[in-house]
Amino acid sequence: MRYLDLVKAALWGRQSEWPEAETEELLRLNAAQCTDVLVYPMVLAQEGLSDATRKQMKSVCVNAMHKQVKLQHVLEQAWRALEKANIPAVLLKGAGLAALYPDSQLRSWRDVDVFVGKENYHAACAAIREVFPETGAIKEEMEYYKHYNIHADDIPVEIHRVTMSLQHPMDKRRYERIEKYGMTHGDWRTINGLRVRVPEPTFNVLFVFLHSWEHFIEGSANVRQMCDLALLLHHYTKELKPELFEQWLRQLNLLDVWQLYAYNLVYGLGLSREESLLLPKKVSAEVSERAEKMMSEVIRGLEVRGLEVRGLEVKESRWVRKWRTMQERMRCAERIKEFSPAYARHMNWTTWLHGIGRLFAKDRKWE
Repeated sequence: MRYLDLVKAALWGRQSEWPEAETEELLRLNAAQCTDVLVYPMVLAQEGLSDATRKQMKSVCVNAMHKQVKLQHVLEQAWRALEKANIPAVLLKGAGLAALYPDSQLRSWRDVDVFVGKENYHAACAAIREVFPETGAIKEEMEYYKHYNIHADDIPVEIHRVTMSLQHPMDKRRYERIEKYGMTHGDWRTINGLRVRVPEPTFNVLFVFLHSWEHFIEGSANVRQMCDLALLLHHYTKELKPELFEQWLRQLNLLDVWQLYAYNLVYGLGLSREESLLLPKKVSAEVSERAEKMMSEVIRGLEVRGLEVRGLEVKESRWVRKWRTMQERMRCAERIKEFSPAYARHMNWTTWLHGIGRLFAKDRKWE
């Protein structure tokens, strides 16, 4: 596919021709998959582009550069505020992943994500509100949310008490232990002149994968998330712990899903086979078929309704609303069964456990 050829070339510093006849579709795909600022600089260095195409690509790249300047400024303010308050923090996604690209400006990011943990959550939120007093931020942060949000100079800042909100009780307990390892064994990196802590590499691969898989379940995954994974595996090959990673995947019922991702990183995005993680030496026809279908859906931009119930009449009873939510989740699991029957079953069990718990625990806050 021409689109993936362009992404692979930009990702690994190669060359690939931009077919002017396919410009409209390729511009649409790169924008939808958040790979425009990755691909366009490579294409702009070539001859033969029409003036209109060149102008459009330059505009996208310049706007992204300006946005990154604002993002970096907000990140520095937030990080300094947490340092001043003596709150240990870990930078998630965004700038930390952009630093893995041949040029950090080739990876767009739209917000600042910082993990502080449950113990420091309220103190961190207070520190962030103090440094951004003009934002009109919400004055209270909820214990049952994944993160607290404010906007600083139109830049979202997310203060994470947890990195992921999993629904199954066993998943939660296991992931809490995994997350603790990933946050306490993080590495220090200097990113655009700012010294920050980033997650431990093996955990970072798991986290970025889980984030993408969560989006895939909802129908909103994109190719840039897979590019992030490819570059994480490429840069940290010697530091990754395959046995530990496999253990985590088995605990979270995601080993077969990861193999679909690994297949697409190698055969879709050009990651070397030696740098792939836990991809079987001989890939079965079933795995390759499911993986290719997954990549096709990501590129096509499958539209799937979110799992939250929308548009329901206010007069409907609480029981009816919860029942409809459960039905929605079950339909989602039916779609996921095409890729991982085992995980679809796990989703259904989670839906029943979580749904019944919410029905009969009226005042309890669920993550």
